[in-house]
Amino acid sequence: IFLIILTVMTRQGFLMYLYWRIFYQANIPIPQFWRPIPFIILVSALVGMALTILASRIPLRPIRDLIEAINQLAHGNFHVRVHLDLTQEFVRLSESFNSMAQELENTELLRSDFINNFSHEFKTPIVSLRGFAKILKNDGLTKEERDEYLDIIISESNRLSQLSTNVLNLSKIEKMSILSDMESFDLSEEVRQSVLLLESKWQKKQLELFIDLDELEYRGNKALLNQVWINLIDNAIKFSPQNGKIKLKLHKKKDQVVFQILDNGCGMDEETKNHIFDRFYQGDSSHTAEGNGIGLTVVEKIVHLHKGQIRVISEAGIGTTFTVNLPIIPPPSAL
Repeated sequence: IFLIILTVMTRQGFLMYLYWRIFYQANIPIPQFWRPIPFIILVSALVGMALTILASRIPLRPIRDLIEAINQLAHGNFHVRVHLDLTQEFVRLSESFNSMAQELENTELLRSDFINNFSHEFKTPIVSLRGFAKILKNDGLTKEERDEYLDIIISESNRLSQLSTNVLNLSKIEKMSILSDMESFDLSEEVRQSVLLLESKWQKKQLELFIDLDELEYRGNKALLNQVWINLIDNAIKFSPQNGKIKLKLHKKKDQVVFQILDNGCGMDEETKNHIFDRFYQGDSSHTAEGNGIGLTVVEKIVHLHKGQIRVISEAGIGTTFTVNLPIIPPPSAL
């Protein structure tokens, strides 16, 4: 619009100058060929258009660069970045575009990791089942060998079944946006029941448990929150050393319920902490540890559904602390 106005003003100024200079100042009659001055209008328009085209090349260059970058992004080049510094608005546009490109790049990396880990987690038990099933066709096996291989097949079948259940559970939870089946229940009792449910695991490792639970009533989805306690306690047991220690704390802080679980296990480095809640992510890249990297993803989603927060503090070789903060939700009658 500015360039159009500039063109019109240039043309009108040129016409007025010619009219004044040639005819009024010289006091001569207007020649026939100047009426109604089509030639001057044409020349002025052409000059203005030329100036407009030349002037527009500079301010439109950042737009062309941005369009090129967008096209590269659309074709899968998430490494593209733009640096537009013509004005402050263009600088902000560059920052927004580069931030978007970085997020897309991160999403692509997570997608690749998800596919690789998902394929590995399903492929491993299937390969084991097939391999030991073939071995069992050998008639020369002893009863002890046959029982051992059958136990492995049963274990791998359970692992595959559990993985399928966890994937379906995660898919169901991720689709939830509103909590249902809200009820008031004894939260401390639910945590104690989760500890008893995993008794065989922590007794097998001869772990020492320190339990400090305040008697608290809480309103939420009891079934979903049970998954939080079981997953966090099971995770602490899994990464605790033989004869290790685990501390459980539950108390009320202002308008929140705070749950903490501390262990003196192997801990995590910064890279693992940054991805601990990603689907199928496992800090053990060799996949030799138990689990499939879904439990903590489920935990985080359930906590967020309850408008809460979960934090992790960990140091390699020292231990890990998970803290869950849940806001106290008043019953409908109190709203």
